[in-house]
Amino acid sequence: MRLLECKNAGVFSLTKDLIGNDIPQYAILSHTWGADVEEVTFEDLVKGTGESKAGYRKIRFCGGQAAYDGLQYFWVDTCCINKSNNTELSEAINSMFHWYRNAARCYVYLSDVLSPASDSNDKYNQLPWESAFRKSRWFTRGWTLQELIAPVSVEFFSKDWEKLGNKKSLERHTHEITGIPVKVLQGSPLSNFSITERMLWADKRETTREEDKAYSLLGIFDVYMPLIYGEGRDNALTRLRGEIGKALKGIKYEDFSVAFSLSNVPEIEHFVAREEELAEMHRTLSGNGSRCTVVLQGLGGIGKTQLAVAYATRHKDNYSAIFWLNIKDEDSLKQSFSNLARQILREHPSASRLSSVDIKSNFDEVVDAVKAWLSLPDNTRWLMIYDNYDNPGNTDATALDIRKFLPESYQGSIIITTRSSQVKIGHPIRIRKLKDVGDSLKILSNASKREGLINDPDAIMLAKELDGLPLALATAGAYLDQVAISFSDYLCLYKVSWTKLQKTSPELSSYENRTLYSTWQLSFDHIKQRDELSAKLLRLWAYFDNQDIWYELLRHGDSEDPEWICKLTEDELRFTGAVRVLSDHGLVEVDTTSQEWVEARGYSVHGCVHSWTIHVLNQEWDSDLARLALKFVGSHVPGNEGVKWWLTQRRLLQHAARCSYNLLNGLVSDYGMEWAYHNLGGLYADQGKLDEAEKMYQRALQGKEKVWGPDHTSTLGTVNNLGSLYADQGKLDEAEKMYRRALQGYEKAWGPDHTSTLDTVNNLGILYKSQGKLDEAEKMYQRALQGKEKAWGPDHTSTLDTVNNLGLLYADQGKLDEAEKMYERALQGYEKAWGSDHTSTLDTVNNLGSLYADQGKLDEAEKMYRRALQGYEKAWGPDHTSTLDTVNNLGILYNSQGKLDEAEKMYQRALQGKEKAWGPDHTSTLDTVNNLGLLYADQGKLDEAEKMYERALQGYEKAWGPDHTSTLDTVNNLGNLYMGQGKLDEAEKMYQRALQGKEKAWGPDHTSTLNTVNNLGNLYADQGKLDEAEKMYRRALQGYEKAWGPDHTSALDTVNNLGLLYAGQGKLDEAEKMYQRALQGYEKAWGPDHTSTLDTVNNLGLLYADQGKLDEAEKMYQRALQGYEKTLGLLAVERYRPALNAMWNLGDLFTDQGELSEAKRMYSRAHTGFITLLGPSNEQCQLLERKLGSIESTQGKNLNFPTSVVLLECGLMNIRRHKQQHK
Repeated sequence: MRLLECKNAGVFSLTKDLIGNDIPQYAILSHTWGADVEEVTFEDLVKGTGESKAGYRKIRFCGGQAAYDGLQYFWVDTCCINKSNNTELSEAINSMFHWYRNAARCYVYLSDVLSPASDSNDKYNQLPWESAFRKSRWFTRGWTLQELIAPVSVEFFSKDWEKLGNKKSLERHTHEITGIPVKVLQGSPLSNFSITERMLWADKRETTREEDKAYSLLGIFDVYMPLIYGEGRDNALTRLRGEIGKALKGIKYEDFSVAFSLSNVPEIEHFVAREEELAEMHRTLSGNGSRCTVVLQGLGGIGKTQLAVAYATRHKDNYSAIFWLNIKDEDSLKQSFSNLARQILREHPSASRLSSVDIKSNFDEVVDAVKAWLSLPDNTRWLMIYDNYDNPGNTDATALDIRKFLPESYQGSIIITTRSSQVKIGHPIRIRKLKDVGDSLKILSNASKREGLINDPDAIMLAKELDGLPLALATAGAYLDQVAISFSDYLCLYKVSWTKLQKTSPELSSYENRTLYSTWQLSFDHIKQRDELSAKLLRLWAYFDNQDIWYELLRHGDSEDPEWICKLTEDELRFTGAVRVLSDHGLVEVDTTSQEWVEARGYSVHGCVHSWTIHVLNQEWDSDLARLALKFVGSHVPGNEGVKWWLTQRRLLQHAARCSYNLLNGLVSDYGMEWAYHNLGGLYADQGKLDEAEKMYQRALQGKEKVWGPDHTSTLGTVNNLGSLYADQGKLDEAEKMYRRALQGYEKAWGPDHTSTLDTVNNLGILYKSQGKLDEAEKMYQRALQGKEKAWGPDHTSTLDTVNNLGLLYADQGKLDEAEKMYERALQGYEKAWGSDHTSTLDTVNNLGSLYADQGKLDEAEKMYRRALQGYEKAWGPDHTSTLDTVNNLGILYNSQGKLDEAEKMYQRALQGKEKAWGPDHTSTLDTVNNLGLLYADQGKLDEAEKMYERALQGYEKAWGPDHTSTLDTVNNLGNLYMGQGKLDEAEKMYQRALQGKEKAWGPDHTSTLNTVNNLGNLYADQGKLDEAEKMYRRALQGYEKAWGPDHTSALDTVNNLGLLYAGQGKLDEAEKMYQRALQGYEKAWGPDHTSTLDTVNNLGLLYADQGKLDEAEKMYQRALQGYEKTLGLLAVERYRPALNAMWNLGDLFTDQGELSEAKRMYSRAHTGFITLLGPSNEQCQLLERKLGSIESTQGKNLNFPTSVVLLECGLMNIRRHKQQHK
């Protein structure tokens, strides 16, 4: 090819003719030609003329754009080909597709699309030039088809050389305009698309010379032929089709061509999905005529036959002949060969050997004759499809050996469909269920002739239940087509009357005579013949969930159980052997749902097969098998000390749900299974499924009371666990009753000082702490501590557990020194007993981190959290829930330090880990979701914050109910968010709901209730309802003083808020008293550099500024800012909102004092920080921008914005900052 080379100053010249590796990287131009006199030709360039022609601008543009993109060379079709040389022209046209494909960039010049600024009449929501783009002449020309498809990089430019986009960014538009599939635009091989499809892409395109209609498609079909201008369009297209046929089917394909027919094959009206499988089939079968074989293996009803039909239909032009054979048994196969022979003889009556064979009677000779015809030397482009090869084994008298029926010569293409994984011929492709529910809905829609299913929740639910099995979906659709019932009604019938429904469903032509009821029976019959244990295992599977059965789960058999179950699990080799037989028949596959394995990998059956095992294999319900399943699941529930116990619990959940269903519906005997119900209760409780846990514990309690009596210690163990469950549910009165009953029972049975008695005493302490009854909690902990010290000694780990709990209590009471002593004692004891890396030791290390964070010792807190995290990762691994709890705590710490990016990383890690360990709806997961909401609110990402809060709220409501305290905490946080967004009415509704719920759950004086009272005070202050605000603050303050004492930090927060309120009311003396009290209290509790202390210092600065005491104000602001910088570090302080407020306030102060350079420096720092935190479009950022602009323009004149307005805004920001938020 000949290129243009860019020289200096925009000059370019033609290169010599370049070949192969001598061709450098180049750009290429795609355009529509103008009149011949307007385009610059090869001759023009040689003679140095043509610059005056209109087309020269296109060449100059292409060269300039190539240089901009770092390319020295470019190619333009008008002038780089010597069209007077017919040989060169023919070679160029045959090579052009490859030239475009090899170009580094392709620039499309659209001469009829105006630049964006010039086109203002398009519809709203469109790109300004979109209408003209869609109508462009470029999309109607024949040559531009290959210029669109071939290059990897295609960029579109307007008439004025404005870049409009590229092939990727305009993919949707280009697809809609041309009808070319998106996958083609993305670079999918053209050979994946049939001849007919590719012809259709060019059908409506025009060329100036009629023969070019064919010549422009040479590259699209990867063929070559000489050009004969004057032969006419039809002759050119005929020659093109001939060349395509030779390329695809061989030079002598006409000697072996047989008309495409699938008359005896199940017909498919609408084929859905499976594009990846079709592409893989095409890649495997696209050979040079040598033998290529694909084996489609999968469950009966998964759509293997339909896939083979779809492939044959799509690629029929690639083959000289396509033959279909039914290989379900030898008679059917031989009959298929007889039919195949008739097809051949109809079009080739003198075919060797075939013409002399008696087709009607001598089937063996027919088979040999057909195989011989298929093995002729030039007959290499046929496709044979062997359907239903489901019995390939050699142990069955009816089994077939397909190799006897394959042509001897190693040529042609073969597709085999089978349920068996034992077929080892060729390239296997495992056909699995449809993953996209949209594809399932398409099958339902096509079969039922009902539209709009994508927006029908009942249809979606049915599609999910049928779990991507095409046979089940088509069966349901056919039934719904004939019966006027809804999707929800059908789903109900499917679950309740499965067998009757399937027997009355219409037969499907696309699945021959197979139904859901009968399709797997043949496989099961073969399984019974091979291995009776495999058949029994499949029957047992009906009493478990369909997903994830594994070896260890079934290893709980004893002498009372059937002999076969003990034999099945005598070792893992025997178990996997039985499973392998099921897998060989396509009924079972390796489970892919669990991400991490502690025990053996699991196996699953499809949901529809599972329904068949329930309703067909177990038509008579076997209560013994149901009891056996319950026994295995109950026995396998791990304690909380096992290796990655939570992973095993997650695996058990679905089986527990199946056993619970059987139990609650009276399908399994209760007798002697109390222990199993108790274990299931523990499983559900650990996994946050509290309603299910309650049902199991209640069942266990009833059974134990009946068998053992109400006062037996085993009964009391369940009573105690019910107490813990009720506490988790927020049913604190019921929890207390259970604990009291357990305590009295243990005291009677064991005595008041028995360790089991003391464990319940400890639990009562935890409950009282939750209720805010801190004195009662302390009494319980002290009793438990004294009893354990007496029974176990002061250093026993059980004793230390209560010491640790006392530390938690003292921390809640604000007795931080006492809390620290308890934690230190617990830590030293654990380190001595367990070692420094034991998880109990690390729990206390984590608690110390929380304490230090509360004390404002953020560096010490981080050290503790880091130590705990490293220890947990070493002991439990990075994904253990204890590890993730500390990750979550680090997120809280970083958030409080203003390290918001680091905080987000911690929260995201914790969230992903908890979703994996617990699931997305577990309450521990939701705690981190809630924390992410708090973080996003701090970052000013209010939409993201709202999404997190909404998710947490919905999850808590589902798990705990609408009135649980965790639910109410998130309701409270939503109130905070709405208040920050200025949605004050919505905020008030949230606060009122939270307040009423907490008053009901905790009582009016509980500290959590008082938190929301305080927040309501903030809201009323924002609304200007200052009297109501003061009442709320007074109520909160009195409650805190009563519960915590006057110097507790929560009390001081409200004192600070009262100061803000009084400042807003102009009661500056009262405000100063409040601030001074808060400041002295914070300094005593937190120290002088704690962020809460500094927030009040900043507020005092605001107050002094209002009083005109500017020197004192500056001292306060400077102390606050320097304190933030010291505590948080210079980098983090630029992203910490209270610090930014202090900078803003200093800016206002310096402005009032006329120190504009200092004011500008403070405003600039604040402005940069707020942009990082909130984004440039935020109202505060824009206000700071105007302040900066005003300083620059006035140079000492009064600013446009009164300082008092800014002071009020900053004050209100501090009010919001001090809301009580639950982390």
